Amino acid sequence: MESRYFKRDISWLSFNYRVLLEAEDDTLPLYERINFISIYSSNLEEFYKIRVADHKAIATGAAHSDEESVQSAMQLVSEINEEVNRQLEERIRIYEQKILPALRQQHIIFYQSRNVEPFHKEFLRSFFREEIFPYLSPVPVSKDKVISFLRDNRLYLAIRLYPKGDKGTEGQANKGRTPQYFVMKLPYSKVPRFIELPKHGKNYYLMFIEDIIKANIDTIFPGYDVDSSYCIKISRDADILIDESANTSEIIEQVKSKVKKRKIGAVCRFVYDRAMPDNFLDFLVDAFRINRQELVPGDKHLNMEDLRHLPNPNNAVRPIRKPQPMKLTCLDERESIFRYVEKKDLLLHYPYHSFEHFIHFLYEAVHEPTVREIMVTQYRVAENSAVINTLIAAAQNGKKVTVFVELKARFDEENNLATAEMMKAAGINILFSLPGLKVHAKVALVLRRDRQGHKLPSYAYISTGNFNEKTATLYADSGLFTCNPILVNDLHNLFRTFQGKENPVFHRLLVARFNLIPELNRLIDHEIELAKSGKQGRIILKMNALQDPAMIDRLYEASQAGVRIDLIVRGICCLIPGRKYSRNIRVTRIVDTFLEHARVWYFGNGGKPKLFLGSPDWMRRNLYRRIEAVTPILDPNLKRELSDMLSIQLSDKRKACFVDDHLRNRWKSARPQKEKVRAQYTFYEYLKSGELRVES
Repeated sequence: MESRYFKRDISWLSFNYRVLLEAEDDTLPLYERINFISIYSSNLEEFYKIRVADHKAIATGAAHSDEESVQSAMQLVSEINEEVNRQLEERIRIYEQKILPALRQQHIIFYQSRNVEPFHKEFLRSFFREEIFPYLSPVPVSKDKVISFLRDNRLYLAIRLYPKGDKGTEGQANKGRTPQYFVMKLPYSKVPRFIELPKHGKNYYLMFIEDIIKANIDTIFPGYDVDSSYCIKISRDADILIDESANTSEIIEQVKSKVKKRKIGAVCRFVYDRAMPDNFLDFLVDAFRINRQELVPGDKHLNMEDLRHLPNPNNAVRPIRKPQPMKLTCLDERESIFRYVEKKDLLLHYPYHSFEHFIHFLYEAVHEPTVREIMVTQYRVAENSAVINTLIAAAQNGKKVTVFVELKARFDEENNLATAEMMKAAGINILFSLPGLKVHAKVALVLRRDRQGHKLPSYAYISTGNFNEKTATLYADSGLFTCNPILVNDLHNLFRTFQGKENPVFHRLLVARFNLIPELNRLIDHEIELAKSGKQGRIILKMNALQDPAMIDRLYEASQAGVRIDLIVRGICCLIPGRKYSRNIRVTRIVDTFLEHARVWYFGNGGKPKLFLGSPDWMRRNLYRRIEAVTPILDPNLKRELSDMLSIQLSDKRKACFVDDHLRNRWKSARPQKEKVRAQYTFYEYLKSGELRVES
């Protein structure tokens, strides 16, 4: 029987391929295109460390899953590798046939092998001898004993050579000779991956460090004939399994011990230069005890995520120009955000609006005498965070500050724990992970009382993104400030839930595991009723991922009833459009300068739209195994603003594509043209022109 859902990980690969296609868009600045190859490669690395590693553990019997059998896991890994190999061929084509010629047109010659122009040979010999050679440590490799541990995601040069005195069979190079093998880690911490060579005429020159090493490799092994050398790398399982039922102290100890083991996890991918001869690869597989299912052929240059550091030696090359975050004059530092929000709700959109407005909001809470308590959730926080520093200042200023810290945020466990310990030392009340749950809600609460202890208007902030200054310049998110007493009280109840209060009641805030799914079902049911009665049923859902079969089935049901549905899903989308049960559903994917991260939901409601924003995607984990928070948008002007944002995104014909029933990214127009709507830039201009409206 044909499945009614795309496979989650195959769908994700379709998204990542869409990221790669940005490198082919010659209307973008050249270095922005190069950066998209880096993003594609970095995404793929994490995908293998987490998702593929999990499937391989199930396939080998090392782990058990109620949702996946050994056979289905093996089949899925095979499908993944097949699709990745196809995409890597495309990456090579785009890089070699599009990017390198475009660099040459800008007089940037990026050498792709050890062969260089004669006028650079002396420089390379001198640079190698003085800057690289002191940091090289070749290690012999033997099948009998593994004496070299390959570190996760580090590049190594695998080398095959022969003693010069070993003559072998006459007339046949190397036949009958006994090869020796070495591996050598590239000295990234000492020397950059990309080296700028002296300019010659109008041209600038760049070179990979591994190619410089290969050009001088004979000097490393005197007394040997170097046969060949190829780059290799290992990806290791980076998922750490935390006992979900453990108490707080046990979770802390598990995080401390298991994060340290992440770099020595099981091998989930062995990537090698596909030009490597089979007998060379066979030796490495045996010597490093590699399972052949882990083999993934790559290009001669691996770790292409490093391209984000590629120097731009030619000042004439157009730099990446992103829209600069704007500050609203109504929220000038001399003005009170508190007083503004007391009068009306405020909606900010990052990175179009400056995240400094949120910092200003916290800073005002530090110094406002009537503020008694500040509560914030922390999922992923920036290093040396202004948010954390302001919260510490609040605690030192006599405010009661409570921060819920999610220790199980993948890849941020150590940073979150260290930040929590720093805050705790400053007098902040720290709440840690809940047993069996992740808290993914992005919320903040500021509570006020007068000198007599009477309640004053307090402030709630509900967002789609983390309290992280760095990602607020890279991710497209939205956040709502409100003084609505019902939402403030609901949010206070949520924080009390983190502190152990049972059976909370939420009147307007939608919270996963409590009232979110029942309300979503009511909203969908209402659109179905409208469509069946001959009126227009309309749903627009913007999110990062759609995977939960139960909610997908509800959308299929709505489609069959005649509800018109648009999905703006950046990443995973397991819903299959274009079938008879989904004929009224379109799936749009937008990939552009910023990472689309907001979750915004629109229900037509017979011409009186209901809009919501918050933290959850429609994934099983978000809807059933996490605490997520979603707020309704109540202000008519802000509802119109969010509706306009969705309309602009659906009108995009430059960076938006449709996802079809075979997971292909289908461009809305044959070729991107500058005059067509480009949603992120159009929305930025919309917000700039609407600033007076926001203030009024």
